[in-house]
Amino acid sequence: MIVQLSSGQGPAECELAVSKLYDSLRKEFPDIHMISCHEAKRTDGCTSVLFETGQDLSQLEGSIQWICISPYRPNHKRKNWFVDVSVIPEAEETIKNYKDREIRFERFHCGGKGGQNVNKVETGVRLVHIPTGITVTSTSERSQFANKKDALDKLNLILRQKDLDEKQKQTNSAWREHTKIVRGNPVRIYEGMDFKRKA
Repeated sequence: MIVQLSSGQGPAECELAVSKLYDSLRKEFPDIHMISCHEAKRTDGCTSVLFETGQDLSQLEGSIQWICISPYRPNHKRKNWFVDVSVIPEAEETIKNYKDREIRFERFHCGGKGGQNVNKVETGVRLVHIPTGITVTSTSERSQFANKKDALDKLNLILRQKDLDEKQKQTNSAWREHTKIVRGNPVRIYEGMDFKRKA
């Protein structure tokens, strides 16, 4: 599961709350692995943190409230700071080292230029990548082996592009979540500079 903690458009106190929440969650869920962190202007805060975990943290999705007097502006009246927690849809994993059983190979007669060999032998290759349904054909080479290699190269390019597209969608989704934050009705509440969980 990929989760993003975000200060949204909040001030430095919200950015500090993002860092404190991440540290707190790492103690609670030790398998958390940081993917990326957008640092804030102040060294002790982050505008957003993207991390991965094997745990189901969907119950944390929503806003987290931190009740604390501002460490940066002690005379500031506000003492409620909010952080957004969003589950980010994972990019669909494409096969980089696919196994033979994931590809169905079909041979066929090519026809056209290339002499009698093209018409007599099934040199054309069609392959279907079963997990995605992508179909690729190759008839440009004179041998079945060469066409098979060509078709696999084409499939690799398609899958690589698909992987890049999925990762871009994930990045766009993370950015959309970063810009929206709902204040009020928090999923969890933390208190004080020691960031103790209240509810």
